[in-house]
Amino acid sequence: MALIGTKKSLSLSDGAERGEALRLLRRIFAENGREHIRGYAFASVCLVLVALSTAFLAWIMRDVIDEIFVEGNRAVLFSLPFAVFLSFLVRGLASYGQGVVLARIGNDIVARYQRRLFRHLTELSVDFYGENRSAQLAARINQNVTGVRETLNLTVTSIARDLLTLIFLIGAMIWQDWVLSLIALTAGPPIAIMISNLSRKLRKATRQSVDLNARVLGSMQETAQGIQVVKAFTMEELLRERTEGLIRQAEERSNRIAVITERSGPVTETVAGLAVAAVIAWSGYRSIVYGYSPGAMFAFITALLLAYDPARRLARLQVQLEKALVNARMIYEILDEPPRQADAPGAKALVVTSGEIVFEDVRFRYPGGEDVLRGISFTAPAGRTTALVGASGGGKSTVLALLERFYDPAAGRITIDGQDIRAVTKHSLRTRIAYVPQQPVLFEGTIRDNIRFGRPAASDAEVEEAARRAQAEEFILAQPLGYETPVGESGATLSGGQRQRLSIARALLRDAPILVLDEATSALDSRSEVLVQRALEEAMRGRTVLVVAHRLSTIVGADQILVVDRGRIAEGGTHAELSRRPNGLYARFHALQSGAGETVD
Repeated sequence: MALIGTKKSLSLSDGAERGEALRLLRRIFAENGREHIRGYAFASVCLVLVALSTAFLAWIMRDVIDEIFVEGNRAVLFSLPFAVFLSFLVRGLASYGQGVVLARIGNDIVARYQRRLFRHLTELSVDFYGENRSAQLAARINQNVTGVRETLNLTVTSIARDLLTLIFLIGAMIWQDWVLSLIALTAGPPIAIMISNLSRKLRKATRQSVDLNARVLGSMQETAQGIQVVKAFTMEELLRERTEGLIRQAEERSNRIAVITERSGPVTETVAGLAVAAVIAWSGYRSIVYGYSPGAMFAFITALLLAYDPARRLARLQVQLEKALVNARMIYEILDEPPRQADAPGAKALVVTSGEIVFEDVRFRYPGGEDVLRGISFTAPAGRTTALVGASGGGKSTVLALLERFYDPAAGRITIDGQDIRAVTKHSLRTRIAYVPQQPVLFEGTIRDNIRFGRPAASDAEVEEAARRAQAEEFILAQPLGYETPVGESGATLSGGQRQRLSIARALLRDAPILVLDEATSALDSRSEVLVQRALEEAMRGRTVLVVAHRLSTIVGADQILVVDRGRIAEGGTHAELSRRPNGLYARFHALQSGAGETVD
């Protein structure tokens, strides 16, 4: 009973997978077919011409042999060779036409899906990237993006060229001799059964291969990005061993795919060889014994041999299609991932009048973790600076992430000027907030480009003014090309303090009513910290500022200081009030830093 149940479940599983493959094919054609209908129609016409010219070659061989070599008819000595030449010319031009058109369509499809993927990836929430390693994600996309193109091209070329060529050639064979055609066609059923069995094995192996190759490329990318840490901690050998292990697994899986894919070759060749040999033997016997026309036999064998290549390609179609569909399916898995912080139906734009921020009994936990915020409530007054301090892991940076709607709280609500931020559009919310992260992030481009990301419509003069206010102009002008100096990958050509000052300049250029600083001076030396602190004090005027700080010296002048401890507000007040509170957490932090010069981490 257990075996019967297992077989039944496997059968259902195979049926479900076939149904899924058909649904995926319909989706691919629905999304791309109409866009390229003219191109595919032209390519199909070209492929039909290829099929017809190929079948014509087999059909005309009968007259070539009988009229020229048997009858010695001089009247056709020019017309028949010219007809053969013309068929080759048509086939060559048609092959060129379909090849160019399908390549252009394929390249357009890849570009469209790349644009679509990037657009979708930018819409996905931050927690998606927390659950998926960015390097492996990029590698996986790079491998899978051609799956849709290959699926479409395989389907079109197989139907319009190989299938029609095979049908026309079989028609020519039946026209010549239906008995020999039946002998030749006996090779079909066993090959079809074998290919079906191979496809089921290939599906799983291909998926594993894609995942392993993505991990290999991801490991290489991560190593390149963190090469300084790799060398500083002498991690070369450890990472080599780990990556080489992944490479071995990927190689073994690729070899497995090669074995499965090529397994059809010997069987196909053997069965086809038997069929061709039987046809030659039987036709030769009839020609010798019964005097059948050698032209008819030659034409039939020509058609049979010409039919072998399209038949072999069609036999391997399911195997190739399975590989392409696995890649396409993995692309759609990403495209179908819904944004988890989607705008609410009917969401309106945020209108900031004063900039008051209120957290009301907000609770939050990261997926799979414990509660980070346990009913946190506070008000950040409009136009004032509110600082969050406390030990690492207490929830300070999470407060900023929730304000930006990188995540949504499990309970409670966050309002700006009385508007629940879940009821407004994310775009309008984030355009009203200037953000300086703890780890500065720079993108490919020049120094000017990276500052201008704060406000793309800003003029060069405004960009340079923001740089001056962030105390960044001095080192910018010292660069070889000034503001036009490329920053390198992730700003690798700049120091940590320089990257942070560019990040601050970007926030200043945004000129938003709310300013969020997540330990914005952490990467600065003492001199730069003093300069940037002055710039920040100027930028804070008239704005609502929410700042996370470990160095208490940077928030002494804050209008309100909140001590966050284990997901709750433990204390609140000004620096003077909190530092005088006996046995208070802030007083202990202040005493610790004043006495030992340490930060609260």
